[in-house]
Amino acid sequence: MFNKLAAVALALALALPGLLLAATPVNINQADAAAIAKSLDGIGPSKAAAIVAWREAHGPFKKADDLKHVKGIGKATIERNRAAILLADDAATAATGADAPAKTARKSKQRAVAEAAAGE
Repeated sequence: MFNKLAAVALALALALPGLLLAATPVNINQADAAAIAKSLDGIGPSKAAAIVAWREAHGPFKKADDLKHVKGIGKATIERNRAAILLADDAATAATGADAPAKTARKSKQRAVAEAAAGE
């Protein structure tokens, strides 16, 4: 019994720092360096300032992966913060993910046949 309790306590202790360091959603195309540094995990004041400087020099980021162009930001940092990196302020983008490709509507074969028959 004690071993199970100790294992659960250890698991919680190891998981807690990860939960405390979770990134907070931030629009990297509008936020200032302080807001970016506060919101993204692994991004301090100097990297946040570099993000803002790159944005001012090259224009807004089109996708989260564009952060790889900023010196000191690699794939692991982008992946760790992907859910928190916003490119627009609207709620739909935040809910679906900024880099999610647009889905196209697909018709079922039966529906396509029915529509074709109705059009004749």
